[in-house]
Amino acid sequence: MSTARHQPTDPRDTLRAGLPDRYLTPEDLVTMFSLPSVETVYAWRRKHIGPPGFRVGKHLRYDPVAVRAWVTQQTALTDAA
Repeated sequence: MSTARHQPTDPRDTLRAGLPDRYLTPEDLVTMFSLPSVETVYAWRRKHIGPPGFRVGKHLRYDPVAVRAWVTQQTALTDAA
């Protein structure tokens, strides 16, 4: 019986829904959504209109799964309008 582990053939196999398998930074969101600056991400947070984030000490982080859910919700709202 072989005990060899299956190695993914595509690097995206190790990602959750095409997103990194790590918490995202505000800079990651700027890159992902082509935002003008990180200040846009902080403004979204102040206005409670962006993806939910959380603090780790003084650093703001985003769960990739929560970001994907927020994108899905925004897409559904746009499609319904």
